[in-house]
Amino acid sequence: MSRPVPYARTIVTDDGVPIDAAHLPGDSDLGIVLAHGFTLSWQRHAVWQVATRLNKFGGVVTFDFRGHGRSGGVSTVGDKEIKDVDVAVKYARELGYQRVATVGFSMGASIVLRHAGLIGDVDAVVSVSSPGRWYYRGTRPMRLVHLAIENRPGRMITKAILKTRVSNGKWDPVPLPPDDAAALIAPIPLLVVHGDKDNFFPVDHAQQIYEAANDPKELWIVPGFGHAESATGPQLIRRIGRWMTSAVGLDDVAVPQGKAAASGAAAAPGTQAAPGNGSAPSEAADAGQPDTGHAALDRANHLTT
Repeated sequence: MSRPVPYARTIVTDDGVPIDAAHLPGDSDLGIVLAHGFTLSWQRHAVWQVATRLNKFGGVVTFDFRGHGRSGGVSTVGDKEIKDVDVAVKYARELGYQRVATVGFSMGASIVLRHAGLIGDVDAVVSVSSPGRWYYRGTRPMRLVHLAIENRPGRMITKAILKTRVSNGKWDPVPLPPDDAAALIAPIPLLVVHGDKDNFFPVDHAQQIYEAANDPKELWIVPGFGHAESATGPQLIRRIGRWMTSAVGLDDVAVPQGKAAASGAAAAPGTQAAPGNGSAPSEAADAGQPDTGHAALDRANHLTT
């Protein structure tokens, strides 16, 4: 029997922003809400590939954040976007999923952390390649991101080339940062995933989030893994999917314990996995894929410097 056909629809946040969302129906009671990174969209290949791989573990609701793709509004780069995640979670509940897990990448990871800490109503949270704190400029890609959002020429180019509409206002007040939000998530299970080759945020960002959080929590530092969706290979997605299934209580088979982040497998609950033991060959190869969305941001910002 063929699988149900995915479909897209518009859902609306409680502050009136239309959000373009796609639903990939699943066979289990698990609904997975997928939150993309800055300048991306659910229609981008890297995001859709993650969505279809996660669909093996449950239904998937993936969507465009405000200011991105076909959604309305403007991006506030992590502030009001918790409303976008919230309406997607409510949509997943409305579809009939008994358990809902959120998984976010880069900007989307910081937002699912903030959503879980401030709003909740989820059964598990996965953060992949998240910043641990705001205003980080310690890498060249992040300096370019700040150029894209903090000055008018950068915002114009980001809108024209990357189809991302960024608010021209400053945060006021400054939203709760990801690490402080992580401290509020328990007792919801939290998984923090980060690559030791992340060229946007060094691994200390993941460690900052993990150390701020309370149990139950896990940290995977994955050797050879770069940044966000485009660098995430099928093996890591499978491990994340298995972790979510187990974390929400829908899998009787225990998640492998104690293999640390070297292979992307889970460390024992409440422990920090240590890098440096080598990675699975296919995952290491996938980790070398270019991050096309952020590479485009890099090219666009050369025009503003």
